Amino acid sequence: MSCDGHSHDHDHSEPDDTNAALGASLRPTIDFPAVQCLNESQPNSGRDILKLYEDRLSSTPSLMSQEDPDEDPELLLIVPLTEAVKMVSLSVLSHADAPTNASSITTAAPRTLRIYVNRPNLDFETVRDLEPTATLSLIPASHQWSDEHAGGTIDYPLRPAGRFQNVSEIALYFCDNYAMPEGAGGSNDMDDTDEDRIPTEITYVGFKGKGTNMKRKAVEAVYETQGMKKDHKVPGSEYYGTMGL
Repeated sequence: MSCDGHSHDHDHSEPDDTNAALGASLRPTIDFPAVQCLNESQPNSGRDILKLYEDRLSSTPSLMSQEDPDEDPELLLIVPLTEAVKMVSLSVLSHADAPTNASSITTAAPRTLRIYVNRPNLDFETVRDLEPTATLSLIPASHQWSDEHAGGTIDYPLRPAGRFQNVSEIALYFCDNYAMPEGAGGSNDMDDTDEDRIPTEITYVGFKGKGTNMKRKAVEAVYETQGMKKDHKVPGSEYYGTMGL
């Protein structure tokens, strides 16, 4: 399945997360010890970009896909919640093309985001063929860091709203980035090319909405220190990192 069928809706939020229309920050409902990210270059870096709202514009820590020029720079960030929530919007920010980015590694901002709600035991092989709850086309990082919008983040409304009313776990599949041909992510379209893959880099992910006070049922978990793509080819495989404090 190629990355198509995108939604382009987004709102530019001011530097506060109490806008009633967008909902309050859902960070307090995140089950941080259970957060996992497949294909992250550093253990727990997927968890680390779920920052406090006031830290959303910081360039570090960041999440980067593993540096492998022969592999697609995809990332699968799985975020369990401690209670079911009504999720209204999400924010994604990357410093890959920011004027202040002083990294020695060439990275690219994510282009397409597929969202999966309440679908346990996901891995790359599964999400490539599974119909997502929603698909978002993320704006280029150059737009996010323009003079007009550099003071805030971009909120992507989650639609249709009925699919995000009782969210106990959300998985974000970043299947491509702006260094790849459009539509190439999440498929084998680049397998026959000689182009090197540029790692995807993300510096902030945030969710807004409203809690329901309905506690999520506990699930059995298997713990590892870091997930590698080759270790997650069979649906049902899971890994969790130890929480970094």
